[in-house]
Amino acid sequence: MASTRDIRRRIKSVKNTAQITKAMQMVAAAKMRKAQQAALVGRPYAQLMNEIMAKAAEGMVGFSHPLMQPRPSSKRAVILVSSDRGLCGGLNSNLFREVSKLEKNTVFITAGKKAAQFIARTRRTLAAEFSYKDTPEFTEARAISKFVQQMFLKEEVDAVDILFPRFVNTLTQQPQLIPFLPIGKLAAASAGLNAPTKALAEHSPAEIFEFEPDEESVLGELLPHSLNFQMHQILLETKASEQSARMVAMKNATDNAKQIIKDLTLEYNKLRQANITKELLEITTAQMAVG
Repeated sequence: MASTRDIRRRIKSVKNTAQITKAMQMVAAAKMRKAQQAALVGRPYAQLMNEIMAKAAEGMVGFSHPLMQPRPSSKRAVILVSSDRGLCGGLNSNLFREVSKLEKNTVFITAGKKAAQFIARTRRTLAAEFSYKDTPEFTEARAISKFVQQMFLKEEVDAVDILFPRFVNTLTQQPQLIPFLPIGKLAAASAGLNAPTKALAEHSPAEIFEFEPDEESVLGELLPHSLNFQMHQILLETKASEQSARMVAMKNATDNAKQIIKDLTLEYNKLRQANITKELLEITTAQMAVG
């Protein structure tokens, strides 16, 4: 049975842990608000770009682009986007569980240290490893996008998908696998990421879009840019998911530490009371024996 000294040491240790998790919770909450805002702000722009490309495609018959050419999918690549650090609940483990459902010959391109470590640990094929900052920059996303575009154009792979934790809200982050290459229907180029905004819904594309010099030139320039921006939006979604999951995980850890401290304090008081009662009985028994 633990002594009162052991229990006091455990209480002190848990209190120190609670202070650390509380501090991490506050830091994650501050970063979470910034990351969530960045992720949500980019969605209307992506939706508008999809509408522009869809409208441009309507005016052309038989338009083709190398990034739109479907091929028999014999070799598949997946861009796996994860966090750099842990302590974010089941965010990464839920993501990696989806990886186990993919074919064994899948080639991976990772963004985030945890993804690279998982691919190396499971001995899967890693084509390239990328990193990104706490505030993802467009240049970082463009480097990833251009790398996989070159792989597709050189026919090293026949299709490219992206697996990432999609940000739903502070409590919910869902692993999502979406197609990246080849580009399918232009209206769904960023399917699963963007919801139509009220402002866009109130206007007809025919009323607000005019193309110079022509639809084909505009569409040819927008297609690679749309992939670059989609990759950037996914990095923003991942970072928002990471900070949200970390804030919730640290809050749960702090609450659990407080409950443990409460239970240990109760145990300490009971043991201390039992020791006092035992000492009183010994004193009383000694006095009776003397008398």
